[in-house]
Amino acid sequence: MPMITYIGRTLVRGIGLLVAVILVTFVLVQASPIDPMEAYVTAENPVSLEQRAAIAEYWGLNDPPLERLGKWVSALVHGDMGTSMYYQQPVTEVIRVHFTNSLMLMGVAWIFSGFFGFILGVAAAACQHTRVDKFIKVYCLLIASAPVFWLGLLILMVFGVWLGWFPIALGTPIGKETAAVTFGDRLYHLVLPALTLSVTGISQIALHTRQKLIDVLNSDYALFAAARGETKWQIVYHHGLRNILLPAVTLQFASISELFGGSVLAEKVFSYTGLGYVAVVAGTKLDLPLLLGIALCSGFFVFAGNLIANLLYPVIDPQIREGIPHE
Repeated sequence: MPMITYIGRTLVRGIGLLVAVILVTFVLVQASPIDPMEAYVTAENPVSLEQRAAIAEYWGLNDPPLERLGKWVSALVHGDMGTSMYYQQPVTEVIRVHFTNSLMLMGVAWIFSGFFGFILGVAAAACQHTRVDKFIKVYCLLIASAPVFWLGLLILMVFGVWLGWFPIALGTPIGKETAAVTFGDRLYHLVLPALTLSVTGISQIALHTRQKLIDVLNSDYALFAAARGETKWQIVYHHGLRNILLPAVTLQFASISELFGGSVLAEKVFSYTGLGYVAVVAGTKLDLPLLLGIALCSGFFVFAGNLIANLLYPVIDPQIREGIPHE
């Protein structure tokens, strides 16, 4: 019962979070200096004043802001996020198509950054004050201070332009029909943007894991284990990993929000047609239905990641699992 109560309260807080995300997004869109009509009607496709008025009437651009938001929320209750002004398609369909690409990108980057960040953090702590530790710290600090788009351009220039090992843009081969695109083609185009996100996500997890493991190795029970004849790696395996796994999982799932933000820049650099790329297009075109839909989906995505992390705590730590019935 306490776990069910916890999940229920978390879901209520999650709904409040999503409502806040929608409101903040709407306020920011209304405060934007971009004119949605000017963004919709480009200089290459001029229209008459009568056509402009008809377009504004069709999209409800002349309606009061609160009325536009109310109509969108009312449609959302019935499962409709509206129609994208730029793509001329239902928002749910646009998100469905592009979210698959983003999910592959963020999933691969999330797994690799968490795995290698944890391994590097353990190695740095176990080899504290050695060249291995110094090298890992310098690497993490340099990567942490490097912007995602700059690192992406550097990786693109080296592996895509100079060496020619991977394609320089897009998520699928140019000129190839969607039905003919294979899973191998998608993976081939996924390598460079996933590598960019993985490299940038390693540093935070590695440095955090290193510090946590150093605290464990300096604890009384670790010193007692060393006095009994256990080697440093035995102490790390028997005592260290168990104690640093929980904060590592917490940080790994908390990094989902940063990963989503980084994917926007990575997708823009590599012209990878994921949800981040669509978010940039929606922002520059001031496509309100699409922006609200992306904000809602991204907020739910981050919330779901944090909820999964909280549900994994009792599985990882027996003390938390034993303490649940007594709450």
